[in-house]
This record gives sequence, C-alpha cells and structure tokens, in this order.
Amino acid sequence: MKAMAVTKLGKPLELIEREVPEPGPHQILVRVTACGVCRTDLHIVDNELPGISPPIIPGHEIVGTIERTGALVDAFEQNQRVGIPWLGHTCGTCWYCNHDLENLCDRPGFTGYTIDGGYAEYAVADAGYCFALPSAMGDAEAAPLLCAGLIGYRSLRAAGPGANLGIYGFGAAAHIVAQIAKFEGRKVYAFTRPGDDEAEGFALQMGVHWAGPSDRPAPQKLDAAIIFAPVGELLPTALRAVRKGGTVACGGIHMSDIPSFPYEILWGERTVKSVANLTRQDAAEFLELAPRIPIRTQVEAFRLEEANEALDRLRAGRLTGAAVLT
Repeated sequence: MKAMAVTKLGKPLELIEREVPEPGPHQILVRVTACGVCRTDLHIVDNELPGISPPIIPGHEIVGTIERTGALVDAFEQNQRVGIPWLGHTCGTCWYCNHDLENLCDRPGFTGYTIDGGYAEYAVADAGYCFALPSAMGDAEAAPLLCAGLIGYRSLRAAGPGANLGIYGFGAAAHIVAQIAKFEGRKVYAFTRPGDDEAEGFALQMGVHWAGPSDRPAPQKLDAAIIFAPVGELLPTALRAVRKGGTVACGGIHMSDIPSFPYEILWGERTVKSVANLTRQDAAEFLELAPRIPIRTQVEAFRLEEANEALDRLRAGRLTGAAVLT
C-alpha cells in the first residue's frame, strides 16, 4: 500500500510503500476512503509533540470500509463503513481508566501518533475504539467528525452551558461547534486572525451571531470561551472577555507559551480548563447528535500524495473548513 509518513523529525512527509497490515484478533483492517487533516497532524509533522518515533503514518480522522476483521471481533462486519478516531487504545487498568477518564489513561495509544494512522490506503485499528458513522454523510464530509467534531464537542461541554459563547480560531473544529451551539440555542461570537476577512465571512456563513478579529474586544461579556487556535496570547484575551464565573476551555493538544497576566482577569472565580483527548462516550454522544442537528461540514479534498500541500495550507491559515485526503 501507499502511505504518507513521517520518516524524519521536523521534515515533510514522504510517500512510502509497505505491506498491507494484518489485523490482530481484536482489530479490523480498513480500506481508507477519506482521512481528515487535523492541526494535531501538523504538530506531529513539525515535531512539536513529545515522543514521536519515525516512521509513523499520521491521520486520525479516518473513514473507510472494513476489509477483514480479527478472529475475536464481533461488533463489526466486512464491508461496513466505520470511523477511526484519535483515541486508539487505553490500558483499562490505570486509575483514570477505572474512574471514567480514559482520555487521561496512563498508557494510551493514539492513532496517527503512536499507532499508524490514515494517511494511507489501509489502516488497522482496535475494533473497540471504532464507530459506525451517520449514513447521510459522505466519506469526506464525515471525516472531520472524528476529531474536529469530537474534540470540539468535548470542549463545548467543558466550557459549560452558557448562552453567550466565544470561539477563538475559526477552523475545522469551530465550524462544527458553532452548529452544535446554535442548535442548543446559544449565541456564538467568533474571533478570527486579524485581517482574515475570509474567516470572518465563513464564521458568519456558519450562523454565528458576531464575527471579528481577536484583537477586538468582545461586543458583550461572554459566559464561556473556547480557544482552538494554538496561540498562548489568546488566553489572557479570552479571560478578559468572559464574565465572572465564566470558563475558558483550551481545546488544542499544543499551544505556544502563555504570557503572564494580572490576577485580576482570573479573579472572580473564572476557570481555565484544558481539554485532553476524548472518550468513547464522547463519540457515542456526538455521533448520535450530529445527524439530528444535522451537522454539515465544509471540506476541501486533496489526494493522498498532496498531504504536504494540505498541511502547508493549514499551517498558513489558508483553509476554510477542513482539509480531507481522499
């Protein structure tokens, strides 16, 4: 099979060929039809996350059909369409796994980071961490649900039920979260990169109440805010925007250093919370909710061999919605 892989740390992906993997007893072999391009993939390619061990195939928003199932798999069958997300394995025995916090497992496996992912023609995955997908969505359109959607959903729940929600960084995750929040009757305030008129227009197209640059004050006090852009300077900005008792949720796996800020903008029982990974319960809840809204993803398709171009576009902020390899 062909795959785009990290073969050298901090260098562009290389097109490689390798044998199609065999599924183990609890695994499924999936023929990949679409794989979303996530900012976490960019952090892996740019060597911004710890413990990257080349060669590794990125990609954790995987959609495909099952070619073969392992001997002990009974939840799925051949030719069934499935999604493979970021959380690829947990130990099941640590304190976190035993307290319904498998997203914080001490010995996890992550698709496209520690487990080969979906920038390839085939992928194997633990069947217990895979999901059936809403039938109304095409493969490319469904791919962003598996991280942008799932992490966005967890970030929204972490931010709390406030009526006025700020979103900093309006990309793949934000355009899904905005649809959930609107469905729940909230007002969304989108903060974009200064000078990015296209992002502002996209946010308004997705039904937000207000959109403007992140260096402009919020038009009113926010009940909560989510930061998706990996920019540490946005944390003090978001804290200034939320009311007393409000929450700022940081939805990324990586963020640049957070500058010092005066205690007065945290005081008043404001909360800063990071969002780490996802749980299978998150996936079950979100994938049941998505077709009821219904979620509509905006995607831009790239061929597998164009993965570096898609990542370059994401790095430069020149994507509207989500990039997907098909």
